Amino acid sequence: MQKEYQTITEISGPLVFAEVDEPVGYDEIVEIETPDGDTRRGQVLESTSDFVAIQVFEGTEGIDRDSSVRFLGETMQMKLTEDLLGRVLSGTGEPIDGGPDIEPDEERPIVGEAINPYSREYPEEFIQTGVSAIDGMNTLVRGQKLPIFSASGLPHSDLALQIARQATVPEEEEGGDDDGSEFAVIFGAMGITQEEANEFMEDFERTGALERSVVFMNLADDPAVERTVTPRLALTTAEYLAFEKDYHVLVILTDMTNYCEALREIGAAREEVPGRRGYPGYMYTDLAQLYERAGRIEGEEGSVTQIPILTMPGDDDTHPIPDLTGYITEGQIYVDRDLNSQGIQPPVYVLPSLSRLMDDGIGEGLTRADHADVSDQMYAAYAEGEDLRDLVNIVGREALSERDNKYLDFADRFETEFVQQGFRTNRTIDETLDLGWELLSDLPKEELNRIDEELIEEHYQEETAEAVEAEE
Repeated sequence: MQKEYQTITEISGPLVFAEVDEPVGYDEIVEIETPDGDTRRGQVLESTSDFVAIQVFEGTEGIDRDSSVRFLGETMQMKLTEDLLGRVLSGTGEPIDGGPDIEPDEERPIVGEAINPYSREYPEEFIQTGVSAIDGMNTLVRGQKLPIFSASGLPHSDLALQIARQATVPEEEEGGDDDGSEFAVIFGAMGITQEEANEFMEDFERTGALERSVVFMNLADDPAVERTVTPRLALTTAEYLAFEKDYHVLVILTDMTNYCEALREIGAAREEVPGRRGYPGYMYTDLAQLYERAGRIEGEEGSVTQIPILTMPGDDDTHPIPDLTGYITEGQIYVDRDLNSQGIQPPVYVLPSLSRLMDDGIGEGLTRADHADVSDQMYAAYAEGEDLRDLVNIVGREALSERDNKYLDFADRFETEFVQQGFRTNRTIDETLDLGWELLSDLPKEELNRIDEELIEEHYQEETAEAVEAEE
C-alpha cells in the first residue's frame, strides 16, 4: 500500500522538500495532492533517510504544507506503441492533439539503458537530408549524433523542419529491399514559443511529415522542470521504434540550450555549488546520458540518429553548452549570422562545420565514388577564396592574379549556388555532387590536386571552363 505523507517542509522554485520515515528511491514518481484536490506529478531528485527533494513537473503554485505526498514506487515510464507515429504529445508524454488515449504495447523507464560498447555497430550508412551543405560537405550517417550550432535570431528551426521533412535512407527511397527498415522522425521541442510551435505543426501537417513523426512539445510557458524529461521521453520512443520495430529513427532535439537552462534553474533551487557560468558541474554527464543514446546495435535492423540543436548564448562557441556538446558528439553544423544576413538559405557555414564519421559513410556503394574527392577539393577551394577575401579588403581585387580571382569567384558561387538552396528544395546526393563538379569546373584542371585524375576525366566539364575563359 502506498504511504501518504503530509510532511512538506519547504518549497523552493520548482522543488518541494518533504520529510520521510523510510528510504525513497531516486527518480521515483510522486503524486502531490493540493488542498483543493488538484494532483501534480513530480520526481524524486534527492533522497536521504530523513527527507526527499521532489521536482514538480506542473509547477509548485498552489502547493503548501497541507498538501499530501504519495510515492508510487516506480520511475517515470513512457507508454510505447507503433501507433505513436502521427501523434503530438506534451513535454510529459500526454496526447495534446485531440486524438485517442495511448493504448501501449509496453511501458519503459525513460532513463533508458546504455548501449553495450561491445554490441555497438560502427555507423557507416548515409542519411540523405536533401541539404547540400550537409550531404555534400558534412555527411550525416545512421547512428551518428551531429548537433547544429546556431544562435538567437537565426533560422535553425527552418533547417530542422527541412531535415525532418526531407530526410530519407537511400535504400528505402529506391524501394529495392522489401525487408528494409522504414524511416521515422522524433521531434522533441523544449522551451519553444507558441508561435514556433504553431509553425512546426503547420509545416508537419501541410507536408505530410507528421505521418512518420512523433512530436513532443514543451512550450516556453510550461514548467522548466518538464524540459528535463522531454528529451528522455523522445529518446525512449526512438529506441523502441528502432530496436523493437526496426525503424531508422532521426531524433531532432531543439533547443538544448533551454534544457541546460532548466538544469541550471534546478541546481540553483537545490543550492548546489555551480560550475562554469552557473551551470551544474554534472552537466557534461547529463548531456552525455542523452547524446550517447544514439547508435546502432549489432544484429538489429534499426538505428537512432540524433541532431540536437542549440543556440549559442552570445554567438560564443566556447560557452559551456556548445563546448560540452562538441566534446560528446561527432561533429557540428554551424549556422552563420553573416551568411544569413546575405540571404543564404540555409546559412550553413561549411568551414568550421565537421562530421567526424563522414569518411566512413560516403564513397562507392554508399553515395558515389567521387564524393570524398569532390568534398575535399571544394573545401580547400572555398577556404582559399575566404582567405583571399581578407586580402581584397586590403589591396583591392585588381591587385590579385587571374588564379586568385578564380578562387574568389568560386567562393561566391559556392555560397550563392551550392549552400544557397532555400528551405523548400530537396537535392539528391547526385544533384549535390553534380553541382559541385559544375563549380569546380570553373577552376583550371591543374588546380584540382585533391581529385583522382580518372574522376577528373570522367566529370570535369570542359565547356564550363571554356565558357568562363571566354567571358573573361
